[in-house]
Amino acid sequence: MTTFASYASYYDLLYRDKDYAAEAAFIRGVIQNFSPRAARVLDLGCGTGTHARHLAASGLSVCGVDGSSAMVECALSSHAALTSDSQQRLTFLQGDIRDLRLGERFDCVLSLFHVMSYMTSNADVQRAFQTVRQHLAPGGICVFDCWYGPAVLHLRPSVRAKEFENEKFSLLRVAEPTMRPNENVVEVNYTLWIKNRPTGTLEIVREAHRMRYLFRPEIDSLAEQAGLQILEAREWMTEREPGLDTWGVYFVAQG
Repeated sequence: MTTFASYASYYDLLYRDKDYAAEAAFIRGVIQNFSPRAARVLDLGCGTGTHARHLAASGLSVCGVDGSSAMVECALSSHAALTSDSQQRLTFLQGDIRDLRLGERFDCVLSLFHVMSYMTSNADVQRAFQTVRQHLAPGGICVFDCWYGPAVLHLRPSVRAKEFENEKFSLLRVAEPTMRPNENVVEVNYTLWIKNRPTGTLEIVREAHRMRYLFRPEIDSLAEQAGLQILEAREWMTEREPGLDTWGVYFVAQG
């Protein structure tokens, strides 16, 4: 099944507890530190557009791109609830970040929530970095995050179950990971049991997400091949030095 094909309908419920406002403020701070005059942002792998909406509300112009048409539809459906100023600063498009060529330059390119970890081969990572380089204005920066290899190997992914609920749906999600150590990949098999509360009907959705964990030396090398230089690597939201317990690390690169 195509990743996020059915998942998209329930994505915002699954991540309802994610503090997008705080994360957007954190992203804004990182951009301010490295590119204080940044005005235009390209958000690669924007999902349902929540980060993009918060960033637009802060005054940035944001073009969000996602490979899933269902995700883009969800992002576009939120436009009516925004202020007219935010609406004018937001654009959403469908596109594959490995092949995207908009013919435009941006002050900042974002790729968050482990989008780069969905690039499971060196060729995929290189193509994604080339897309970044093609869209960066002179002196522009890229902020991306990924599963950090040392922590994945040290902590090891485990089976996890979580329940979610709103007025319409009750969900149970089980994530069952399988390590593929010769590929630096974790295959996460998701099963969602979704009960429509008004009708009592039950839907079962299964998706396999292949996630690559990355190490600093290979990121440096792959970025350099695309004409990017890694300026910083820190733990997401805490700014700690990455270590064996640092699953999510963000990187700042410059073209």
